[in-house]
Amino acid sequence: MRQTVREYRLRAERSDFTAVVDDSGRHSARELLDRATGLAEAITPDGTPGGTVMVQADNSWRTVAATLAVGMTGGVLALVNRHTTGAEFTAALEDIRPDVVIAEPDAIREWQSPALPDGQRDEVLDGWTALAGREPRDVSRWSGGAVIGLTSGSTGRPKGVVQSETALRYACSCTADINGLRTGDAVAAVVPLSSTAAFCFGPWLSLMLAGPLVMTGRWDREAALARMAADGVRWTMCVPTMALQMGSAAAGSRVLEGVRSITVGGGPMDRGALTRAERSLGTRILRVFGMSECLGHTSPRPDDPEEIRLGRDGRPFPGTEIRAVSEDGTVLAPGETGRAQVRGPSLFLGYARGGKVEPPALTPDGFLPTGDLLMAGHDGTVTIMGREKDVIIRGGRNLDITEIERAVAGHPAVARACVAPVPDPLLGERAAVLVVPESDGGELGLDDIVEHLARTGLSKPKWPEFAFTVSELPQTTVGKLDREGARELARELHARLHRQGLHDRGDA
Repeated sequence: MRQTVREYRLRAERSDFTAVVDDSGRHSARELLDRATGLAEAITPDGTPGGTVMVQADNSWRTVAATLAVGMTGGVLALVNRHTTGAEFTAALEDIRPDVVIAEPDAIREWQSPALPDGQRDEVLDGWTALAGREPRDVSRWSGGAVIGLTSGSTGRPKGVVQSETALRYACSCTADINGLRTGDAVAAVVPLSSTAAFCFGPWLSLMLAGPLVMTGRWDREAALARMAADGVRWTMCVPTMALQMGSAAAGSRVLEGVRSITVGGGPMDRGALTRAERSLGTRILRVFGMSECLGHTSPRPDDPEEIRLGRDGRPFPGTEIRAVSEDGTVLAPGETGRAQVRGPSLFLGYARGGKVEPPALTPDGFLPTGDLLMAGHDGTVTIMGREKDVIIRGGRNLDITEIERAVAGHPAVARACVAPVPDPLLGERAAVLVVPESDGGELGLDDIVEHLARTGLSKPKWPEFAFTVSELPQTTVGKLDREGARELARELHARLHRQGLHDRGDA
């Protein structure tokens, strides 16, 4: 982290600039560097070397100041979300074993764990608490890692993704080049900053650009639109739900005409819905594919045609390779769908396990299996076709959730859709769809959905057998679609139907 912080400090010394715009106002680079210097002294008392510092990453100046402080001391930054549960926090402590924890006092009380550092306690960052342990510090255990962000695992235990400074700089440089960003440009951070990807394309990108980082403390689409427009934001990254909500809130005003582009990834995406959102916002939306383990590894360009920008998932960053393989590992030709694998300069070092890096499980030639299904195009673009395990098994037949969602989302009155399994005593599972209607769409019934699917040509065995209109789809703390929450909601609504004595019209 030292290189990026050193470059940032030199730029601020030459000429001060607005570094952060958040709910508390505007903060200059020199102000944040002063704050960071004081924090660095607090977390390295009596000459203690820099260590692994776990920070409650909120969307405010505090996250930037903490990043600068950790970089000044040569430490490693670990990020945690305020909404992390006590059990998740304890698991993160066991895997990361931080030397210092920095968070608001209420959070530390809620997360109370015997694994918290036991030593010096200081008030920092205007009322937050820093707990520093007494044990010797050695960041070499992270094998060159600079940042650890938590991502949800399939087992429910959070996974600490360890990324190097080189990987962060590569991902940000590629993103800046693709989107035409220059030194001093403002970027916005509207997703929670506790994941590696959100941190990379928020605080880290703003440090490299030496420009304003524009944030809102909690997700509020109207507030986000107003702040981005007022402070001249040129680019931001968000999940599809956020982009569509902002498009709806803009109501065709083209309020973000000054924004060069918005990168969207991390959830199901429908071309028609994204097209309506970008026209309402007045900017360009770029549909991308990436993950915390290999940061932002594909993107279109803002001047690409709509078919490329919104209908596919971009091209690999220069130096990054992505391929589709069959079950036996054979590399597939363009136009064939297979299991996605990726390698490149932003590939992570591994997961945090027991206080050190556990290397990832790679193929013999160094590719990371992503768990996605991918089809490469003849023109170098890629399209994600869904997750390997996103299926409903109805009477022994596998139904591709992503295929059904894309078809449903093409309905002109549908803003967002999520397909989920509901239990069936005979067939095992049936397909239900949760639908968020457009603002003027009203309630959508099953008849509306299946009539649309019949017109699209989706085969009847793939049609949902239940449709539930909801005000919004369940979301994770970082704004992505919460698949498990959606499944629970679908099961609850399905059970309510049966309690009311209603039945579906599906064929057994």
